[in-house]
Amino acid sequence: MRTVKATAAAVTAVTVAGAAVVAAGRFASDAALKAPPGRPLPTEPRLTVHGTAAGRVTLTRSLASLRPGSYGLAGNGTHAVVGPVLDSAPHPADSVVRRLERVTHGTLEPGDKVWLTPGLHTGDPGAALGLAHTDVDVPGELGPLPAWFVPGARETWVITVHGLGTTREHPMNVMRFLNGLRFPVLDLSYRGDLGAPRPPDGLNHLGEAEWRDLDAAIRHAIGHGAERVVLHGWSTGATMALRAATHSPVRDRIRGLVLDSPVLSWEATLRALAAARRTPGPLLPLAVRAAQGRTGLYGDRIDEAAHPERLTVPTLIFHGPDDLVAPWALSRRLADRRPDLVALHTVRQAPHHAMWNADPAGYEEALRRFLTPLM
Repeated sequence: MRTVKATAAAVTAVTVAGAAVVAAGRFASDAALKAPPGRPLPTEPRLTVHGTAAGRVTLTRSLASLRPGSYGLAGNGTHAVVGPVLDSAPHPADSVVRRLERVTHGTLEPGDKVWLTPGLHTGDPGAALGLAHTDVDVPGELGPLPAWFVPGARETWVITVHGLGTTREHPMNVMRFLNGLRFPVLDLSYRGDLGAPRPPDGLNHLGEAEWRDLDAAIRHAIGHGAERVVLHGWSTGATMALRAATHSPVRDRIRGLVLDSPVLSWEATLRALAAARRTPGPLLPLAVRAAQGRTGLYGDRIDEAAHPERLTVPTLIFHGPDDLVAPWALSRRLADRRPDLVALHTVRQAPHHAMWNADPAGYEEALRRFLTPLM
């Protein structure tokens, strides 16, 4: 009898432990599969506001708060814009002073917890940039997809698509620049975004399913006068652009791709986000397997879409070695293997999907040179 009870207890313990491991794998995979739009990725550290005065904000000293360039500064109910580090401003050794460009809404108070975000603008193109625009609904396979359309004189449209942890507000960083070049711009929301249809399983598929919403946007553009399109995507939005360029039935209308911090390996990105949530290293393979089981991402089909031999249109990649979410080495390898089609603009000291933020002038000049032959 004792042997039977001991065996039953051992089986129960193993079952409970196994269930716990499975649950841990699912929780770790949530870092990517349930990344909420508009909320920071787990790789982005929280900073403390130590004070504001005369167009300056003092923040916790960290690698993040020392980044070059301009960023949004977001907190609970607060959004501001900060410029470069002011090295000459007096500050304690454990803090950093940055130029405070504006407070968009809310207030910044000492002790507030905030984080840097690539999005400088909130609202819509009219309120944020003073650009005439139209709210449109793109017919998608799951239902209407909210989008902003900013008109322009050219027959080549630029379709912008955001990535992990951001919303369609993020592409407004480059919208005024594109408008200055007279490109019509269609800025897309897709499944899982606020106001867009919910994915059937409630999960982010890292571009594997979402690209079909971008395909719908291409069809919408063609139906409303676009002769050609350029796809400009960030993060998993860049992955969607690659998938569309490979699989869309109307891919012959795609004249170029602009890929900012492209996710070229979903496994690497999922591991990075899970690790940032302090998932122990031995559990990271479980996170990958959990994601495979939950989404059907068997085999790295994103890698397949980004295979050098499948590229057929000019491609500009903005990426850098400080990206902790999408390995820069994969972008460099793609550029090395297709120098006839791919140009890599390397941006240093920039986090994931914030290449413009670190060097706006350099980014826009590279973009201008790339787009000029495609006008």
